[in-house]
Amino acid sequence: MKADLYNWKGEKAGSVEVSDAIFARAWNGDLVHQVMLAFEANQRRPWAHAKGRGEVRGGGIKPWKQKGTGRSRHGSIRSPIWKGGGASHGPVKDRDFSQKINKKMQRGAIHSVLSKKLAEGELRFVESMTFSAEGGSASGGENLKTKQVAAALKAMYASKKFVPSTLLVSAPKNATITRASRNIPKVQSVEGRSISIHDLLAHKNVLIDKAALSEIK
Repeated sequence: MKADLYNWKGEKAGSVEVSDAIFARAWNGDLVHQVMLAFEANQRRPWAHAKGRGEVRGGGIKPWKQKGTGRSRHGSIRSPIWKGGGASHGPVKDRDFSQKINKKMQRGAIHSVLSKKLAEGELRFVESMTFSAEGGSASGGENLKTKQVAAALKAMYASKKFVPSTLLVSAPKNATITRASRNIPKVQSVEGRSISIHDLLAHKNVLIDKAALSEIK
């Protein structure tokens, strides 16, 4: 299928051929939800930890002899039923929250979100993610400034005050756009091969460099 190609002024500058399998896929909300939950679960790291009876300090000696005292039998003062003893069923730091999602499901969810955003006008393809001094599409080199990227994004979406929430999908090894956009609130830059479901859902708009299309699988 063909999609519109834009310049950094928000004007149509031609068209580009994109894959139907990636950008014309039917919406699958259940799959997107499942993959997103798995992504968040895989990022989760347990921090709460309660020491068991083998981890608390002390308790190496039997508090009193087994018989003849009239008291209950105890083998350690660090038993869970003692004050200062180890926890019997507390949280532990070695708990694993990860979930397995196969690559086919992950790609399907990403393609579903990309297709939905394209259909709703929240995804655009740009000629190049380099800028001239005026903010247009050209070679900006290492001198590219954050204010140039911010001004270009405002022009792209005809926003006067704020830079819209945008995910920039750049070509490989485009460190310039990554450096220049990192300090803009609600703007993130990733390479085409590194797109995640979280990145797509965390940003309202998506801009994809024409040179990054071959990296999106």
